[in-house]
Amino acid sequence: MPHSHRTIERKALPVPSSRLSRLARLGGLASSIAGNVAAEMGRQLARGERPRIEDVLLTPANAARVADQLARMRGAAMKVGQLISMDAGDMLPPELADILARLRSDAHHMPWPQLKRVLIHAWGADWRSRFATFDTRPVAAASIGQVHRGRTLDGRDVAIKVQYPGVRRSIDSDVNNVASLLRIAGLVPRGVDVAPMLAEAKRQLHEEADYEREGRCLRTFGTLLADRPEFLVPALFADLTTPTVLAMSFVEGRPVDDLVTAPQAVRDRVMTLLIGLLFRELFEFRLMQTDPNFANYRYAPATGQVILLDFGATRAFPEAFADLWRRLLHAGLAGERPAIRTIAHEIGFLAGDTPARLEEAMLAMFEMSLEPLRQHEPFDFGASDLAVRMREAGMAMAADHEYFRIPPMDTLFLQRKFGGMYLLATRMRARVDLRALVEPHL
Repeated sequence: MPHSHRTIERKALPVPSSRLSRLARLGGLASSIAGNVAAEMGRQLARGERPRIEDVLLTPANAARVADQLARMRGAAMKVGQLISMDAGDMLPPELADILARLRSDAHHMPWPQLKRVLIHAWGADWRSRFATFDTRPVAAASIGQVHRGRTLDGRDVAIKVQYPGVRRSIDSDVNNVASLLRIAGLVPRGVDVAPMLAEAKRQLHEEADYEREGRCLRTFGTLLADRPEFLVPALFADLTTPTVLAMSFVEGRPVDDLVTAPQAVRDRVMTLLIGLLFRELFEFRLMQTDPNFANYRYAPATGQVILLDFGATRAFPEAFADLWRRLLHAGLAGERPAIRTIAHEIGFLAGDTPARLEEAMLAMFEMSLEPLRQHEPFDFGASDLAVRMREAGMAMAADHEYFRIPPMDTLFLQRKFGGMYLLATRMRARVDLRALVEPHL
């Protein structure tokens, strides 16, 4: 969660908190999309063209409508939009991916009367008596909560993340409703079994909506990185934390992607720290913050520290899973194709019924993704066309809808984190010696 002085300019909009009002929003959205589709098909038929339903559904106007409604609903609805923009980004037309990506950074915030009710419910009617100051305008707003700054009577500078009302109650119905909407809108390829992904989205959202759990994860990471002063993890204030309010020390910093204009050495150092942490999370801690949203990383120019925020999506990996990945990377760096194939089957990337052509394409794509790790000098993310080649290979494989499988969830979350780090390193045009970072773990 970003902590900064940049207050939110979006207007305050009450969060629809009853199931019925949330369903009505999605119902209205589905019918407005249906209306758009009918009108557009009518226009194309009038021009003597034969419209394809998916082309008409996947219009920027429809995507903008979806994104806007999900942003107003916040909670699970907005989160599912974010997940899709990250996990299916390669399969969507660029305009659509861009509009859904807006959901990653955009959120309205609760008006004061609604916020006050939430705080009274969490802390009791006399909650103001604990604070010397409490800023009622949020410094950040995201999918399931917004952040306020305050100072307690005992002098602590606090960042307070307050959950939107009704979020926990509405998770399961929101995820189901959004999934139906996306099917109606043709955003899910036919034949793709999204059930495991939806079950996982619900499980993860219930975890993310438990701020006491997030507080424990925050504290754990603070302990794990206590010997690494290059990282700064806010301190948990357990006395002010409840299942719907998370209180931590307020940390001053700027968004990490502001560093795109910083000197090359600064960008290289920050990305080396973050990618090094990623390998430690997988192989050493076996505990990973799996949400690669750039807003979760900030930078303190005065100290050069990388600030880590938002531990709601923290996931523990079994030892056997980390070992499989260790073996996979080991085989990959050694260029042992038969071993890569065996381990890819064990991980669940490849299934028994995967046709040979698709298996070869997937193995080639995996080997392509290892290029940065294979070289013995820093990899220049800014000068590489690897992301473009990977995207083209991925789109070619996605055309094989019939055999498209969503990988096991642990792998999907790990891939999502790898992908997010790759994007950030590319945006920063960083040069990182990846081999030196990964070798100690293999």
